[in-house]
Amino acid sequence: MSMRRTITGFSNPTVKYLRSLRDKKHRRREGRFLAEGLRLLTDARECGTLPETLVMAENRDPHPLLSELERAVEQAGGEIIETTPDILAKITGKDNPQAIAGIFTEFDTSLDRLDRDSAAIWLVAQALRDPGNLGTMLRTGDAVGAGGLILIDDCADPFSVEAVRASMGAIFTQSVAQAKWEDFHTWLRAGKGQLVAASLRDARPYRGAPYQAPCFVMVGNESQGLPESYEMACDLRVTMPMRGRADSLNAAVAGAVLAYEVLDNLDKP
Repeated sequence: MSMRRTITGFSNPTVKYLRSLRDKKHRRREGRFLAEGLRLLTDARECGTLPETLVMAENRDPHPLLSELERAVEQAGGEIIETTPDILAKITGKDNPQAIAGIFTEFDTSLDRLDRDSAAIWLVAQALRDPGNLGTMLRTGDAVGAGGLILIDDCADPFSVEAVRASMGAIFTQSVAQAKWEDFHTWLRAGKGQLVAASLRDARPYRGAPYQAPCFVMVGNESQGLPESYEMACDLRVTMPMRGRADSLNAAVAGAVLAYEVLDNLDKP
């Protein structure tokens, strides 16, 4: 049985609770995260994931996808809250909030639940600090048919509002795992898998390099890159030509360029 209620006061405890999910500490404690927008929540529904709480602005424009989402949450026994656009803006931290937001249970991000044989490409990010870059890598993973994104060491939170927003729904289509380097390396070497890094150390051109599935494409921190020991532990190090003054690409862009080259090579007979 679903529950439906209306909230009109900024000081309502539920508003404070929902707003607190913008804070990593509270997200961790509650095991919940916030996602906003009809497209993103529809992607989640089509992937079989429904919000446990659906928050909607009063006087929103009707939309068939919104009606479907509302019906699905009701049938699943979720909670539906109607509130003012101002309160919704306070919850999401966005001046022009979309008409709906959802509260989801965080996913299990342990390495053990990944099936490395389920995809030919996986993306790996080490110490990636920008949630926009993290979300972009999730989008890239979705675009190239990757199995997911493995976050190594101290990365931005994949469940932050900013990362979820930047993922454009890919947070629901891609598996996400989090691990320390040592644990990831042990897990990777316990089965098949080629670890590839964009690098300048003893690297070969990224075009036509001998990629093998499952291929784990790894990028490093935005300003520091990958630690040397991590690069030397890779099976293959590749470099992309820099024809201007810049000496490197944005981490998420480098991951995308490399992932498409891997995809092209693995698709060839």
